[in-house]
Amino acid sequence: MMVSGNLNSHEIEALMDSEIEAHHAEAHAPVMALNRLAGALPAFGIIAAVLGVVNTMAFVGQPPAVLGGMIASALVGTFLGILLAYALVEPMAALLEQRAQDAAKEFECIKATLLASMQGYNPGTAIEFGRKVLFSTERPGFLELESHVKGKK
Repeated sequence: MMVSGNLNSHEIEALMDSEIEAHHAEAHAPVMALNRLAGALPAFGIIAAVLGVVNTMAFVGQPPAVLGGMIASALVGTFLGILLAYALVEPMAALLEQRAQDAAKEFECIKATLLASMQGYNPGTAIEFGRKVLFSTERPGFLELESHVKGKK
């Protein structure tokens, strides 16, 4: 679309924003599913504990050592629900969210670079517009980027 010249920079920016939004929504769906699962796992643990206690009630006449072991087994369900929710599923959701944000930053970098180029900035300045969008941990230094670009010629 840029090459054909049918759209101005504002229309292309709106189109790119829509594409970034769609990408974000698509990448965020698994994160939401994992967060819902993490929220439900402690409840499953509590249900397992209640069922274990109900099962233990059937053996009320047994000695305390037997009952203690059965009650402990019932509480393992609660522990597993909490452990899986907070030590496994929530960190996985956070990791997926971080990766989605990183990917969105890449799209924003491309968008800033292309729009600057469309507005008539020289290629070096347009690349600088895109570079500034990146997180500081991912942003190449000016000299590093310049040597990389010169190496591609």
